[in-house]
Amino acid sequence: LIPLIAMLYVWQKIYSGKAAGTTVGAYTLAQMVSYYLLATVVDALTAVNEDDWQIAADIKDGNISQFLLKPIDYLWYRLCLFVSGRLSYLAVAVIPLALFILYLHRYVVLPPNWTALGCFLVSIVLTALLQFFMSYAMAMLAFWVLEVSTFIFILYAFEYLASGHLFPLDILPPHLEQALYFTPFPYQLYFPVSIYMGKTTGANLASGLLIQGLWVIAAYCMARFAWRRGIR
Repeated sequence: LIPLIAMLYVWQKIYSGKAAGTTVGAYTLAQMVSYYLLATVVDALTAVNEDDWQIAADIKDGNISQFLLKPIDYLWYRLCLFVSGRLSYLAVAVIPLALFILYLHRYVVLPPNWTALGCFLVSIVLTALLQFFMSYAMAMLAFWVLEVSTFIFILYAFEYLASGHLFPLDILPPHLEQALYFTPFPYQLYFPVSIYMGKTTGANLASGLLIQGLWVIAAYCMARFAWRRGIR
């Protein structure tokens, strides 16, 4: 919660010097706070914690060989661990996060309709799969590279900046925001949050879910391809 508190403090200071009701990139203070609260919830549900490091360690230490001798698909094995890890983390974090959200309840917004809520939940599932498959594919570099930490940190840095962790993407210049949508990063956080807040609707919502699904398929295929090349 410390990064969340820090970001909220920064934005409150930004808005404090402006007239009441002033917007920054079409966001009021209440909407901005809601954005970061939602981003924290989505991140808690979908973020890859140490899965990529553990996969790389399995490869580097030779532990991966036992899975080659058993009728166990390593990718689905790791996916099950990822899901169980997210559920365990949520079980621990749900109470402090709920208390914090309750404290800021005046800033909490509800989705505009049931359709938005349903699409938000679908997008969260796709976000989790996209995060996992991209991390899995990146960890496969351990087959060829002794130390993958540099690559993982680079991916994390791009993801943190371009997915909407640091700020909502729609406060950027339009051409830069559109350029980011040619990458998978907005679909790792900003897109599901924008659905919940009613900023992505209609045809943009349908096409966005389709593109997000295609990115999940692409990441899955990349992960499978890297695995098959690595075990040769």
